[in-house]
Amino acid sequence: MQKKVEFIAENQEQAMAEAIKRLHLSSDKIFINVLGELPEGLNCEALVDVNLTLEGQKYLKNILNSLDIGYQIEARTVGDSQIYYNIDSNENPLLIGIKGKTLEALQVLIRTLISTYTKDKIVTTLDIGAYRSNRNRQLEILATKTAKSVAKTKVSVKLQPMNSYERRIIHEKLSEWRDVYTESEGEGEERAIVIKPKNQ
Repeated sequence: MQKKVEFIAENQEQAMAEAIKRLHLSSDKIFINVLGELPEGLNCEALVDVNLTLEGQKYLKNILNSLDIGYQIEARTVGDSQIYYNIDSNENPLLIGIKGKTLEALQVLIRTLISTYTKDKIVTTLDIGAYRSNRNRQLEILATKTAKSVAKTKVSVKLQPMNSYERRIIHEKLSEWRDVYTESEGEGEERAIVIKPKNQ
């Protein structure tokens, strides 16, 4: 559900000014609905009036245009709670960054933007040149191989530090294994998954 606020205003003009102040958005992204008239003024409801997927796409285009590179953006919505963006450009390595850190930063920006428009939890995922989907496959293979080793040897294995997105892939991949379980240890950039045997 997109964000909304209710308040009383003397007229439509004051209602829009109040909505801009409360929602921190420009007037073109706000719809004012007058619910009724009260002795003290108009009973107003101000709603965010944007297409979340298109707003995210416009935001990414602005970033890419400022970098002056050729690109294509694909945007997909799955149900009411997931948005996927995929960028393919002639500068994919630049946009991905070392160990995907620039990609992660761009994803944080796009998630922050989407969250300003809605109260719902929208899972927003950004991929660049299929980097993330390839990385996901690598992580799932790593998880499976390591889990098999841990189940056989009964010796815990600590993986390299990963960001929260990558750790979640490992956790989910091994969540239903009977012989092993996963835990995250460490803080910040040193946080890593440990795969442990269930019956030592």
